[in-house]
Amino acid sequence: MKLTPAVGRIAPTLAAVIALAFPITLLAQQPDLPQSSPPEGAKVQQPAPPPQAPRPGSGEKLLVPAGTRLGVVLENGISTRNAKPGDSLYFRTSFPITQNNRIIIPIGSYLRGELVESKRPGRVKGKGEFRLRLNTLIFPTGYTVDLNAVPRSADSGGKETTDSEGKVTGGGGKGKDVQTVAETTATGAGIGAIAGRGEGAGIGAGIGAVAGLAAVLLTRGPEAELPRGSALDLVLERDLHLDGGQIQFTNLGQEQPITPPPVRQQ
Repeated sequence: MKLTPAVGRIAPTLAAVIALAFPITLLAQQPDLPQSSPPEGAKVQQPAPPPQAPRPGSGEKLLVPAGTRLGVVLENGISTRNAKPGDSLYFRTSFPITQNNRIIIPIGSYLRGELVESKRPGRVKGKGEFRLRLNTLIFPTGYTVDLNAVPRSADSGGKETTDSEGKVTGGGGKGKDVQTVAETTATGAGIGAIAGRGEGAGIGAGIGAVAGLAAVLLTRGPEAELPRGSALDLVLERDLHLDGGQIQFTNLGQEQPITPPPVRQQ
């Protein structure tokens, strides 16, 4: 069929209108896509940081009651021969302290103390003695707290004894003094017996006894000593307050070899 001239003119115009309108319609029907960048001038809100997990034990306050015993080992020896008040003393724990199935004071924690007083034994009577006190507890992590503790018992390889005030007293020398007098008396008697019969032995024994007594009067009694490696049992004199955030509750600590105290003549 042939188009009339009027229809021929309208057809191209209608086709052009449809061509222009169709892409606009398709564009309008497309869904909104997410923007890769905010519009210019818009305020950008930063995402909030994720909450940090609380540290185990954080904020928890721990109480180690007075009367608790601590097993420690002495790191530097003590002797009334040269000890003086103010001398520093160093210890380390040899046994852990637990509470509610958690380790609160591990093995290998350090303690620092000082010598409060020291007295040498007398030449005639009196025993050597010194008194010490523990002031500071240092955990392996470096966490440091103040404490107040004194020894109640000591294994030093000697005859030292302790009391409730932290005083360590050396063994007496009375038995040794008697032995010295007896030995010099016997020696003098033997010399007298060689020099003459009967009477000479008596004179020699008297001379020996005098010599032995003089030796006793000029010699001090046994010094009070705690050699390095001595094991002590400390007792807390007051409550010890700890910060749970500083404690590694599962850390048993590192055990170190204990230096045994030297064997001493009894």
